[in-house]
Amino acid sequence: MADSLLIRGGRIIDPSQEIDMTASLLMKEGKIIWLGTETPPEEDYAVMDADGLIICPGFIDMHCHLRQPGYEAKETIATATRAAARGGFTTLCAMPNTNPPMDSAETLNYVRTLAAREGIVRVWPIGCVTAGRKGEVLANLSEMEMNGAVGFSDDGSPVWNNDIMRQALEYSKNFNRPIIDHCENTFMTQGGQVNEGPVALEMGLRGMPASAEELMVKRDIDLARETGGHIHIAHVSTATSVDLIRNAKEEGVRITAEVTPHHLCLTEEDVLKYGTLAKVNPPLRTKADTIALLRALNDAVIDIIATDHAPHTTEDKVCAFQDAAFGISGLETALGSLVDLIFKSELTLNNMIAALTVGPAHTLGYQSLGTLELGAPADICIFDLHKEWVVDTEKFVSKGKNTPLEGRKLKGKVMGTFYMGRPVWADEEVLHIRDRYEI
Repeated sequence: MADSLLIRGGRIIDPSQEIDMTASLLMKEGKIIWLGTETPPEEDYAVMDADGLIICPGFIDMHCHLRQPGYEAKETIATATRAAARGGFTTLCAMPNTNPPMDSAETLNYVRTLAAREGIVRVWPIGCVTAGRKGEVLANLSEMEMNGAVGFSDDGSPVWNNDIMRQALEYSKNFNRPIIDHCENTFMTQGGQVNEGPVALEMGLRGMPASAEELMVKRDIDLARETGGHIHIAHVSTATSVDLIRNAKEEGVRITAEVTPHHLCLTEEDVLKYGTLAKVNPPLRTKADTIALLRALNDAVIDIIATDHAPHTTEDKVCAFQDAAFGISGLETALGSLVDLIFKSELTLNNMIAALTVGPAHTLGYQSLGTLELGAPADICIFDLHKEWVVDTEKFVSKGKNTPLEGRKLKGKVMGTFYMGRPVWADEEVLHIRDRYEI
């Protein structure tokens, strides 16, 4: 088997280098060693024809729930990383709302060891901000950072204590890791099920007001301004939150933000159609909010698209709305749902790729990922922008089948994924790698 592979003749898009051209890429021993339009200097390589396909850096999901340890009925690292590969993701940042929570070196090292043994793509743990995610005592951030934490969050819960958030932001400056906040004033959302508004009234459910998010975003911005720490706003969902972030960036506050595919593609009206499968936190908002989110993404006010992959069992979702868990399983449908926005001219292709690659890489402080630069790890996603396919959750690798996209025809399909030069996923239609390179 040749240890070199030439991916030939595709459209290479790498926002980190402002590359968008038809060319070829050569990888060897897990790294990218050549990119260009001429014949590569190396002679002994296998060939994969990528005519008509897009070649870009492997996607980085800065916000996903792998559920292990503690909730293996919902997902495992083994199943999540395989689902990730099918979705074009080569790096997953695992949120810490596990059981036990990832609030110590011991739990982080357990996840890292398990990922090295059973995962097929890169897994980076996010450590808790507070011990046990209880919001009462700051966790040992320094110890966790030394043991692989790439950021800190109590995701699923906000860091509601102002003083603890202030301390966390002060500490973050010592090791250049973001503090990631789930912005929700839980006193205002207690018992809430959907966005506060006409849909909540029609369904007879308690609403979750947009201001519950926006007040926490403003609080976080104020503390980041005061401390100089790096605040990252998770799953932004409202137009006012976007305005706050935009103004903070213009002011020079160290702030980054992410948005999910479902908050870009769905609105509160979809809850009426899909029921509990569209129940998420923060809730799906209004059309005006999605327009503001898309504008912010195209303007780079929002830096990242993150799936907030939240797999659940059938029992978690097939129940009364008030009893159903929040969350959508999103790793395997992220690209397809986003490509629809490209064809609607609501999102540019290059901005989408940037938000899935260089955006999260730089937010986490990793300049060598999210890029196709020479010498970088050969983390590569190959996709067909025009390929149509139907979402069939029975074919999902993820244990989580909970998606409102079941049965929907999407355009845009991942055809191949390479992690560190190793093929970890290939659609049967692109198994035309020749010579001695196996996939």
